[in-house]
Amino acid sequence: MSEQRQQEESEMVENSEDGCELQEEQAAASDGDEAAGVREELEEALREKGQFRTMALRAQADLTNFKRRASEEQQEVRRTANTGLLLKVLSVMDDLERALALVPEDAVAEGWLDGLKLIKRNVEHLLDSEGVRRIDADGKPFAPWEHEAVTYEEAADCDADTVVRIVREGYTLQNRVLRAAQVVVSKAPVPDSGPETDDQEA
Repeated sequence: MSEQRQQEESEMVENSEDGCELQEEQAAASDGDEAAGVREELEEALREKGQFRTMALRAQADLTNFKRRASEEQQEVRRTANTGLLLKVLSVMDDLERALALVPEDAVAEGWLDGLKLIKRNVEHLLDSEGVRRIDADGKPFAPWEHEAVTYEEAADCDADTVVRIVREGYTLQNRVLRAAQVVVSKAPVPDSGPETDDQEA
């Protein structure tokens, strides 16, 4: 009986050793599954972090662009509002210059003409402080983006397409044309063809 008992005990020991090995294998397998699961969760978390970072950077860039566009639009609105007012001031300036050009100095009381000149000077300072500059057109080549041709005149003493006279002054506002200068532009003289026409009529 002791032999049988020894045999049973040895079988039990073997079974328990096999069971321990099986438990160890299962534990190792479950540890491996857990590690793989943790690794996948970590990779997913890193992917999401990258996506959220990209979204945050895009949102920041969109906000910066929005602020820049809003600032540009505000400046454009201010410039447009100023443009209307400045054009009205320019028409007053034109009238003032015409009045001063037509007044004979001996026909008015002393000081009256000086007062008009002072007003003109003050209006010029106002325009200058707002960034309004007169377009220098006299004797310059005709430039359609800043000159408006009112008429053409034959001129032998200058090149064709040259401004020979200014009808109304033009102005720029911060390097943009506020009002084009109305000018008279030269054209090449037409050659005299008098004798040829007489021969053709005969």
